[in-house]
Amino acid sequence: MDYKKISDEVSQKVLSYHEDNSGWKPAKSTKDLIVSWKPSNEYSGNIYRGEGIIEEVPEKVIAFMYIDEHRNKWDKSLKYYSILEHIDQDTVICQTITHSYGMGLISAREFVDLVHIRRYDGGVVTTNCISIDYEKCPVDSSNIRGFNYPTGYICSPLPENPAHSKLVVYIQPELGGLLPRSVVESALPSNVINLITGAREGIKKIFPRRKLNYL
Repeated sequence: MDYKKISDEVSQKVLSYHEDNSGWKPAKSTKDLIVSWKPSNEYSGNIYRGEGIIEEVPEKVIAFMYIDEHRNKWDKSLKYYSILEHIDQDTVICQTITHSYGMGLISAREFVDLVHIRRYDGGVVTTNCISIDYEKCPVDSSNIRGFNYPTGYICSPLPENPAHSKLVVYIQPELGGLLPRSVVESALPSNVINLITGAREGIKKIFPRRKLNYL
């Protein structure tokens, strides 16, 4: 499998989502988080965009969100998360198993994803992710295997306060199984809000800023 080619393609797609502000509709919001959606060009569901501010610089936010040592401590939506293989210093293969959500309407799902970290001018750091077939982690009958279409986090320094970041999350998961699409779409905006809220609280409580210097 050509991981470099896949990484380049998914990075370009995530960047294109970020550059296209047309067609987004509000889905859910809190006092400081916004989730919007529009029909996906990749599959029959929607793509969701979540936006919020995190009190840390982008490089540290992104490391905190994808390194398994950290992710397992703050992301309460996950039953299990592990980096299965390091392809290079900026590319890994991860396995994720979620808890059930939507008040039990959506059972646990497993994803195996290629995750690529990419940096752009201006201190912008991104994750770029897509599900892959990985022979070392075949489909297991004990879990429902889902599929993440191009997904990512884009983290940019705030112009008015470069020590803080704007985090924008893009997700478009195909959960598999026999779930009605309406059930899936009603649950996903809350998942995005919980993801950003969990990361923000985790950075503050679990790893104070003085302890993030080693990342």
